[in-house]
Amino acid sequence: MSSFASSRGAISLILALLAALVLIGINETGYSQSSRALERIEEYTRTRNQVNRLLQHVLDAETGSRGYLLTGDPRYLEPYNAAVAEIGQNLEGLRRNYPAEAAESATLGQLTRNVQRKLAEMDLSVRMRKQGNEDAWKFVLMTDVGKEHMDAIREQAGKLIQSATSGMMDAQDQVQDTLGLARAGIAIVATAALIAFYLYLRQTTRLKLAGEQQQAALQQERDLLESQVRERTASLAQLATHLQQVREDERGHLARELHDELGALLTAAKLDVARLKSRLGTPPPEVMQRLQHLTETLNSGIALKRRIIEDLRPSSLANLGLTASLEILAREFSERSGIDVATSLEQVEMDESGQLTIYRTVQESLTNASKYAEATHVEVSVRGYSNHVEVEIRDDGKGFDVRNVKPTTHGLAGMRHRVEAAGGRLNIGSQPGNGTRILATLPKARTQQPAPALDPDSITTV
Repeated sequence: MSSFASSRGAISLILALLAALVLIGINETGYSQSSRALERIEEYTRTRNQVNRLLQHVLDAETGSRGYLLTGDPRYLEPYNAAVAEIGQNLEGLRRNYPAEAAESATLGQLTRNVQRKLAEMDLSVRMRKQGNEDAWKFVLMTDVGKEHMDAIREQAGKLIQSATSGMMDAQDQVQDTLGLARAGIAIVATAALIAFYLYLRQTTRLKLAGEQQQAALQQERDLLESQVRERTASLAQLATHLQQVREDERGHLARELHDELGALLTAAKLDVARLKSRLGTPPPEVMQRLQHLTETLNSGIALKRRIIEDLRPSSLANLGLTASLEILAREFSERSGIDVATSLEQVEMDESGQLTIYRTVQESLTNASKYAEATHVEVSVRGYSNHVEVEIRDDGKGFDVRNVKPTTHGLAGMRHRVEAAGGRLNIGSQPGNGTRILATLPKARTQQPAPALDPDSITTV
């Protein structure tokens, strides 16, 4: 389809170029021919005007000479002399218009000779009148010589005028032919342009239709990919939630195992130490020192077991509630890290899963404040509303650019996923040098009856 469209596009382009070239050629040819024809018309018009002026000056000269001959008034010689001077210029202009090889050059030669004869005749009559030779100038005046000369002049001038008129008509015909050729050429080019435009429109329509079909196919494929991405994302989210739940279950199972098995072993060991103390009576100082060291070691193991169990599965959530658990978490974190932690905790009603989500969010935020933020003060607040709970953790650490968070920062990603899996949203605000603010918004759910929890303090120190 694309190759076909490309070939049609190439044909349309070639037609358009050919039409443009033809139109330019027709216009240039018509312009050249019309220019030459107009130049010839101008030349023929100038020639006609010169011939007419020649006749007019000859008539003026004859009129002036006859007026002088009849009246003897010298004033008639002024138009005569002026006309004679102009006649020479007219003849010179006509000779420039008709070169020697021109067909009208012979007629122009006869006209020149007849004009010169007429001028000679008039000059002779005028001189005789000035000399007072009445009989001579009257004789010349009464003869038909002047009339014959004028008739010959009119005849040759008429031929020249007729020749110029014929040339003008031929040039006008050439202009008409050029205009007709240009008209026909424009019509042909316009027709070709319409055909090319029609082909272009048809090609554009086909390309548009093909583009719409391709766009529809791409949109369908994009929708399919988006659907697959959504399905894969949902599957991965479900898998992450499942793995997170499995992790919490494993932690709970491990906490129970430590509580039951390790707790029983440590309790039995402490009981054995107590029996040994009671049976030995007053043992030697060295033995008493060893027994005391063993007792302290067992107490340290019990404390370590309690701390590990609390990290794996905080029993205070089920035994004391969310508020007390967070206070304990904040106090122990402050004691371990030396960071001042201020709490503002409201009593909220959340199910076990929601309480655990809040606890883990605060726990992870405190860990980040200690490990990465280099903070000296942390504020933890829990606020309850009619249909949701807000958990906010602020620190005065060095902060970071939230737009340049590395993909390997799984702590923040884990917190976000945990909150979103519970139906909430997590907002992280931070700037370099201005600390960090973490705000988790969780919806309230129907409070569930908590399952019995482990009590790491059930083992008493002997």
